[in-house]
Amino acid sequence: MQHWWHEENKRGIRTKFSDDLLWLVYLTCEYIEFTGDTSILEEKTPYLMGEPLKENEDERYDKFETTKEEGTILEHCIKAIDRSLNFGENRLPKIGSGDWNDGFSNVGTKGKGESVWLGFFLYDILDRFIKIIKENNNMSEEKITQYEQTMQQLKKALNTNGWDGRWYKRAFMDDGNTLGSMENDECRIDSIAQSWSIISNAGDNDKKYISIESLENHLIDKENGIIKLLDPPFEKGKLNPGYIKSYLAGVRENGGQYTHAAIWVIIAEAILGFGDKATDLYRMINPIEHTRTKDSSNKYKVEPYVIPADIYGASNLAGRGGWTWYTGSSSWYYKAGIECILGLKIKNDILNIEPCIPKDWKEFNIKYKWNEK
Repeated sequence: MQHWWHEENKRGIRTKFSDDLLWLVYLTCEYIEFTGDTSILEEKTPYLMGEPLKENEDERYDKFETTKEEGTILEHCIKAIDRSLNFGENRLPKIGSGDWNDGFSNVGTKGKGESVWLGFFLYDILDRFIKIIKENNNMSEEKITQYEQTMQQLKKALNTNGWDGRWYKRAFMDDGNTLGSMENDECRIDSIAQSWSIISNAGDNDKKYISIESLENHLIDKENGIIKLLDPPFEKGKLNPGYIKSYLAGVRENGGQYTHAAIWVIIAEAILGFGDKATDLYRMINPIEHTRTKDSSNKYKVEPYVIPADIYGASNLAGRGGWTWYTGSSSWYYKAGIECILGLKIKNDILNIEPCIPKDWKEFNIKYKWNEK
């Protein structure tokens, strides 16, 4: 699985990122759960062909041709999962040269670093994938049992080794240092370990509520209208987690709002049934809220009608918009509003309404177009 690629010339970058291949399985589960169409699992598609990365080689930009050999989407998904079942000393998935946070490029390059967030993500994928496979009887009982046992072991490790007393840790580095712990001067708490403990349903019930409260206390900056990815940012401390530290404090992943992650917080609040909080945060990070006055517009400095990838979060840059027209964050924002707050959900081609709205809303209307009707 390439981290990014250029479709027109078949060139891309092969890396040791630990989450890239799992998004294939995540998307497949999303598609099947929405449509009820499991025939996609039998669709065949080729593989990419290229030299494996060497032991001390973290990435390579190259041209990758497709193979004549094809595998079903089911086979591709199983290979992706099996490749990811690579656990470290804390019984958590190894992070490689990064996970969802590309900036953690030095956390696990020596093969020992582990990701708490990736543990939650993998748990969620296994949970959803197993349910689909069981309904279709297209995988061996032995493989299903293996995945179920992995889920149990993951949940235990996440809630013991991954727990820090008031919130979930973020990662363990090659050198044994921890990220996202109360013992840290920098990156004491990270957003996505907390939100995904709820989204995945892998967090112990009491820990979910404790960790989301900690997230609210440490990462929601109402003055600047942002939800920070982590805090405090990396700056002068001893930890060297990767290129994230080359960003100014509060910029992009280094303690700013990374909007993908901010939306996952909103989704987590909705899952817990906190309609007031979810809607308030949804409104707060809407770009239009950053441009209601001339002063706020001068601070935000980017378009008010598109979702930004990031908003800066520290010192004199706090509240300034970063990279805009970011389709990843905009699609998550749409999903959070429609599915998680208004509650319009389609499962197996059946419409459900499961809202999580503010207490003072008396009603709301949705106009939904089904096919061409």
